[in-house]
Order: sequence, then C-alpha cells, then structure tokens
Amino acid sequence: MNVYELDRRSVLTTLPDRDPLGHKGSFGKVLLLCGSRGFTGAAYLSSMGALRAGAGLVYLGVPESIYGIEAVKLNEPVVFPLPDEDGKLSKEAVPEILKRLPAMNAVLVGCGLGVSDGTLAVIRAVLGNASCPVILDADGINALRGHMDVLRGRQNQTILTPHDGEFIRAGGALGNDRMVSAVAFAAENGCILLLKGHRTCVTDGETGYVNRTGNPGMAVGGSGDVLAGILAGLLGQGIEPLKAAACAAWLHGAAGDLCAAELGQYAMLPTDMLSALPRLLK
Repeated sequence: MNVYELDRRSVLTTLPDRDPLGHKGSFGKVLLLCGSRGFTGAAYLSSMGALRAGAGLVYLGVPESIYGIEAVKLNEPVVFPLPDEDGKLSKEAVPEILKRLPAMNAVLVGCGLGVSDGTLAVIRAVLGNASCPVILDADGINALRGHMDVLRGRQNQTILTPHDGEFIRAGGALGNDRMVSAVAFAAENGCILLLKGHRTCVTDGETGYVNRTGNPGMAVGGSGDVLAGILAGLLGQGIEPLKAAACAAWLHGAAGDLCAAELGQYAMLPTDMLSALPRLLK
C-alpha cells in the first residue's frame, strides 16, 4: 500500500480554482446536522469550519430547543430548527432532512448531537438516502455502535473522523501501527477513515496519508468540530473524498501550528484555528 504525506503546496494545488463568474451556489452546498442542548459550540465551530474552507452555502440543522442560540451566534450559515426531544434531534426531524438532501454536495452529521434513538434514526436516513459524501463525526460515530452494517453498500463515500476512543467503540482494533489499524477498519466497513491523534492517519483501505502537522495545544474540546467542518467544506467543493480528508487534516493541524507559534499551546482555542485558516488558504 502507498502512504503519502501532504505539504502546503500539494494542499493548495488540490483546491479547485474559484470561478470568477461563479456565485454562492457554485462553491458547494453543505448540510450540517450538529449540536444539542449543552453542546451549542459544536454546531458553531463545525459550520464556521466549513465556511472558512470555502463552502459557498452552509445549512445548519439544529434541535429546535437551541435554534435561538445558534441563530444569534451565526451570521453566515443558514440555520434552521428541527424537531427535538430532550434537547436532541428526534425521529420527527427525518422528513425535513430528507427534503433537503437532494440539493446537497456534502453532509456532516454528529458534532455535539448526543446519542439517542433520534440520532440513530437521522443517521440511518441520511446514509440511506444521500447521494453525496457523508461525514460522521463524534456522536455520529458513537450512535452507530453495533450498527456498523449501515455503512456498507452506500452509493457514495462515507468518511468517519474518530479519535482513538470513538474508533474502539466503533469496533476498531487499535494496534501499535495506527495506519495498519486504520486500513483494516476502512477495508472492513467500506468507508474512508480519518483517525485523529498524533500523526493522524487517513485511508480508504487501499491508499493512506499520514499527517505531520498539529501540536498538543489542539487537544481541547471543539478542535475536532473545526476539522469536521473543514472537511465538509472541501467535500462540498467537489474534492475527491480521500484527498479532501487528507487536506482537511493538514489544514487543521497547520492552523493549530500557527496558533501555537503566536499564542502558545496553553492558551490557543478552536476559534483561533478558524481565524488562522485564511492565512493558509491565500
């Protein structure tokens, strides 16, 4: 198997040119299903990550009970409420989600969603009906524990972005060689895996990328939400899913390295990484 590393030049050459005659619909329509009561920051960080990565239109569906919070915090994404139960998405949210899927170029499910019957129903509906790439992050992965069969046979790619704990809960066997572990999981489940951590591994089971950007200052709540959003934004612009995942990992880590150099690893925050991204993409 071939294993590659990216650098800034290879990432920037992967990004599509911005059509001077383009409009907001030309640069990707992305749907994010994120957030729950007590985890409003996850929806904010992921949606802003998608926008900072260049997505033209970002639609953020959140539980109705937190809609007011997100609508006040966010200006650029299109925020809309969905039926919820106990602060998490309910099964009744599925029809509204299904209406929006056909127009989307990428979907992200999971950041701060919480685990519930409603979460699982939403994930099943998205995976079964979306014709575009789907990212499962955080509780989007946790909710599939014991239900990994739903990943197989999709008409488009599914990308999972777990940290080590989520990887193990999803049935992954973490050995001394993280890439070997990632390849085995991706091949078994028919997905692309972005296994977060020191030297993040990205693979579709046949080709691999190892990321060497990033630092311990990024080990803070919300960092992974930014990464998932960046990936959604890149996918929405039509970048091939495996390469998009590798580029997202590089950009996320490189933004973290800029923050560490300027602010120090103790004080840097995920919102600082959002602010650093434009300097990497110009």
